[in-house]
Amino acid sequence: MNPDKLRQAIDLYDRFTHDGMGRRDFFAQLTLIAGSAAAATSLIGAISASPAAAAIVPPDDKRLTTRSMTFDRPAGYKAYVAEPRTRSLKASVLVIHENRGLNDHIRDVARRVALEGFRAVAPDFLSPSGGTSANEDAAREAIGKLDLAKSTTEAAAMLEELSKSSRGGKVGAVGFCWGGAFVNRLAVAAGDKLDAGVSYYGPAPDPSEAVKVQAPLMIHLAGLDDRVAQTAFPWITALREASKSVTYFNYDGTNHAFNNDTSAERYNRAAANLAWQRTLCFLRRHLA
Repeated sequence: MNPDKLRQAIDLYDRFTHDGMGRRDFFAQLTLIAGSAAAATSLIGAISASPAAAAIVPPDDKRLTTRSMTFDRPAGYKAYVAEPRTRSLKASVLVIHENRGLNDHIRDVARRVALEGFRAVAPDFLSPSGGTSANEDAAREAIGKLDLAKSTTEAAAMLEELSKSSRGGKVGAVGFCWGGAFVNRLAVAAGDKLDAGVSYYGPAPDPSEAVKVQAPLMIHLAGLDDRVAQTAFPWITALREASKSVTYFNYDGTNHAFNNDTSAERYNRAAANLAWQRTLCFLRRHLA
């Protein structure tokens, strides 16, 4: 597909999945871009994440142990945990999901984090409403109904719980899309309970909140992601003006969700690999 038309299609899809655009209007406009209803349906499959995509780190990787856990505080929240077999007293990293909830892709990302020597804990923020649905539309709708202030407060409690059994008491967070926005909010709310935060292409809080941040932040932005850039750049500026520790990278020519290898048209291997190496170096530096 023509790159300009592809970008129009991705921007339209993001308005549908993030900004509440109606399904009928979305599909009608996408059909105009794609040229036919059949082409539009095929394009949705290429833009959206595929639940059938192969994992980068298999669930049964012998280098790891994996399990489910339920937090005592905040009560009832479930999470997927991945840990390296060969190390003990690991620092912990919260892996915060996109707006589709805790799915196989995020479990795979948690395993990637664990292979680097961390205890990776991927909470399901839809636990209070019964957990993440296998139906992505239902999961997105449930995410949209969350009380974000309450979820953020409860995530800060998770940091406190994990710090009790983490190396040096340190806990970081990395999040993607909705989760990237959540990392920014968590940095505002958690104070010194958060030791490092990495946000991938997540909309940012009001710049006036920057003064509350205590954790060092790393922010990855997609060069073609105008929707997120509208809030991210004022946020970065406010953090710097408040003398906060923030590092950001803008990946030219990439689309929102460029790290998600389950999306054929969004995934950018070069940018994803570079961002991942930067993320790991950042987490090692601040959680050692």
